[in-house]
Amino acid sequence: MRNDTKELLYIHLHASDRFVLSSGLTFEDFYRTLSKPLQNILLLKHRYEDGEYNRNTLLEFVYQEDIQKLVKTNPDRIGDFCWIDFEDESGLDALDGQQLAELLYLAHCKNHLRPPFYRMLNNEFVYLSHHDDWFNKIYYRSLDQFFQQLGLFIPHKMESLKVEKTWLGIRKRADYPGIPIETFIRLSSFMAEGIVISFEQIEQSRNRLEVPIWVIGDYNDIDEVADSYKELNQTEPDAKLIFIRKTKEWALVLK
Repeated sequence: MRNDTKELLYIHLHASDRFVLSSGLTFEDFYRTLSKPLQNILLLKHRYEDGEYNRNTLLEFVYQEDIQKLVKTNPDRIGDFCWIDFEDESGLDALDGQQLAELLYLAHCKNHLRPPFYRMLNNEFVYLSHHDDWFNKIYYRSLDQFFQQLGLFIPHKMESLKVEKTWLGIRKRADYPGIPIETFIRLSSFMAEGIVISFEQIEQSRNRLEVPIWVIGDYNDIDEVADSYKELNQTEPDAKLIFIRKTKEWALVLK
């Protein structure tokens, strides 16, 4: 991804297949915004060197208590980083050849042969990425989990970018509450078409901050997203996330 897209977030929701395509979210972002601790994970494609070895799948895995170490290594910065979570190692031993083939296909083709949720693994996610924050495809057992994570990620991103300014023009850090799940449920029909959220085009006044959102379409090449965005950002946004300073509440306005 080009450097000029670092303040953009692309999201394309496929609700029927329970996955989300995104660009602008990292594995660390995913991990930090989970509502509960991530289970053990089976590494399907990776460059991590400190995993455990499972003899049935001939793949490496990471115990729940070691995932923090994995996060710190930034494993998806270069190349593919793909995994599926699982509850207990006995579940890995119960996988048959067909199921293992499905998992390997997932990691190689970034697509499913059948819904990738397995009773013996009791998995909540399948995480498929190519380069850090350049391309992610994440399957969710419950899409509410994605909406919850997005509601935490956007305020965190705004804080890290210090989008607010004092009246002297000095950037400052601010704390923003999470955005309710219901907000993104209302936005989901736009997400189904593919949206881009711009943090560089945030408008602010004494009373509010406005985060613009454009419907941009279905893309797999994120550089094409950036090119389309250059045309769209001269037009009126299709939606706006609005943070009201006085009440510290979020609102959504659809065009």
